[in-house]
Amino acid sequence: MNELPEALLALGTRRNIMREIFEYGKQRASEIGAENVLDFSLGNPSVAPPAEVNDTIRAILNGPESASVHGYTSAQGDVAVRRAVSASLTKRFGGPYTENDLYMTVGAAAALCCTFRALTCPGDEFVLLAPFFTEYTVFLTGNGGTPVVVPPDYDTFQPDFNALEKAITAKTKGIVVNSPNNPSGVVYSAGTVKKLTDLLRAKSAEFGHSIYLISDEPYREIVFDGFTVPWLPDFYSDTIVCYSYSKSLSLPGERIGYVLLPPALTDHDRIYAAVCGAGRVLGYVNAPSLFQRVAAACDGLTADLSVYQTNRDLLYSGLTAMGYTCVEPGGTFYLLLKSPEPDAAAFCERARGMDLLMPPTDDFSCPGYVRLAFCVTTGQVKRSLPVFEALARKYGLQPRN
Repeated sequence: MNELPEALLALGTRRNIMREIFEYGKQRASEIGAENVLDFSLGNPSVAPPAEVNDTIRAILNGPESASVHGYTSAQGDVAVRRAVSASLTKRFGGPYTENDLYMTVGAAAALCCTFRALTCPGDEFVLLAPFFTEYTVFLTGNGGTPVVVPPDYDTFQPDFNALEKAITAKTKGIVVNSPNNPSGVVYSAGTVKKLTDLLRAKSAEFGHSIYLISDEPYREIVFDGFTVPWLPDFYSDTIVCYSYSKSLSLPGERIGYVLLPPALTDHDRIYAAVCGAGRVLGYVNAPSLFQRVAAACDGLTADLSVYQTNRDLLYSGLTAMGYTCVEPGGTFYLLLKSPEPDAAAFCERARGMDLLMPPTDDFSCPGYVRLAFCVTTGQVKRSLPVFEALARKYGLQPRN
């Protein structure tokens, strides 16, 4: 038998935990009916894309350029698309940005992989602020980087700055932030962002090289009442933005996003060239042609996100009233619930016996919690509350007024 890479074999034989639970949920739904399975495992948007998405697709397919719409584009994205998206970003956030600052990608995952591949030299480290999306370590190590995990301040789920300062060394090439955050739903405040970027400037000066701030922003537009999301390039010139339209436009399966390299970025042109080279090495060729055009026409629009606010309010108020400890989500469609027993996986297994499905967050570098993806129908949220209440009674949680 030929030798194969053990790391890839391990990744291929053990699915992401959310996918494992999702597949179990589909099997269980076939046995007892989908309405009887309370599946909060996967961050798959439950609302339809805005009407403009389908209208744009029809217009393109029926338009004068329909014969070429499925053809190759430039590797970094069609120039007209990049001009349109950069103009939209300039209008929304300032900038100014141009087509030479944008690289269209196969979603945020590809944006992150291209960025990691472009920046990483042997020995480079990247700080990951826990909790974080489970695949960050896969993307990072697969592209040559070394992850350095920093736990949060568990009282606020903002960064623990004492731990962060110790984690940044001369080997640090970048730090990855995700706000609004998957899995916690926490939004980094302007005060947090200023403190973080002040620290990065000081450390860059201390070590004599830029430390890049890589901002993963697929949930940028999903923000709840009372919260705002700071635009990080306004705070720190060495910011690289990785974006996906998956959540804002409810297009996760279409895989479209971008890397934004603001013009003030240190070594902008060289990094842009390296991102292009990374896409070439990774075999992306170009982002999907049709959905590049859709993104250009629909940038800045969103699906009807109000259901996520409704679901969030029902879950957060309901669970905390039952005696659960929850992290208040400022955005996304996720909520972290502290397990009522030390072993969060055991709590999830007990919930599974009641057809309530959710993953423990050990793989998010946040042991002791579970994640609820509430991008589901409001009816499912309401049906889940009595089950959560029954579990709360089993664990002897004390209801709060």
